Amino acid sequence: MVEKKVYKKENSSEVVVITGAAGVLCSVIARDFVRCGKKVALVDVNEASTLALEKELSQLGTVKSYIASVLDKESLIIAQENITKDFGVCDILINGAGGNNVHATTSDEIFDPNLESDKDFFKLLESGVDFVFDLNFKGAFLTTQVFSKQMALRGSGSIINISSMNAYQPLTKIPAYSAAKAAISNFTQWLAVYFAKAKLRVNAIAPGFFATNQNKTLLFNPDGSLTPRSLKIISKTPMNRFGEPSELLGAIRFLTDDSQSSFITGIVIPIDGGFSAYSGV
Repeated sequence: MVEKKVYKKENSSEVVVITGAAGVLCSVIARDFVRCGKKVALVDVNEASTLALEKELSQLGTVKSYIASVLDKESLIIAQENITKDFGVCDILINGAGGNNVHATTSDEIFDPNLESDKDFFKLLESGVDFVFDLNFKGAFLTTQVFSKQMALRGSGSIINISSMNAYQPLTKIPAYSAAKAAISNFTQWLAVYFAKAKLRVNAIAPGFFATNQNKTLLFNPDGSLTPRSLKIISKTPMNRFGEPSELLGAIRFLTDDSQSSFITGIVIPIDGGFSAYSGV
């Protein structure tokens, strides 16, 4: 019988691992954890942005960057080994890497046989769909494989996946992204059941619509007015505005705090200004 190695939790500040750390939303999450006194490992494929974020956050607390791709398991293993050596075993894992691809996005919202579309459903590229599913689902799958084993053997920890409003109601134009985020919500529940006896909790947040630099051109016209798509979003958001990245932090703090949410696992919390609750009538 092979003896299992048990990783005991040290008496020190918690270790937080964040993938996609250099992104708009995850960088805000990272900043908050650093300010709370956690040891934060920034994992991202974008070296320049990640190093810049490390330099910025190092003024606030303990943080270090690790360059790795969530689609390259070997690079994740190397990152995990270095993080364990530098900080200790991961306590909190944020699967934040994700995104969409132009080749998996239609130009029309609804198919009209009488109109010519430059990129309808039939023109979507398989490579684009593969990229979206790999980045959002497979990336979370591989990262969890690499980082969760030590957590499960130790018998404690929290994993947060990033789902989306698209998982509740698929948005027009982005079929692959919507389906991939639905997979993340399902995967969150599966992991929660699988790791329950190991006392490793797995939950997710589902952000609604947040105005960031990444989607600025999609949401706003050059003069600052809302685009037609933005007007649709706002009309179905009871709070009548976009979210601010900082408004994700309360749910994440709650879900990763064992003193507050020790009996909560397998849930997905919408952070959407009421979007998912509103029927439009």
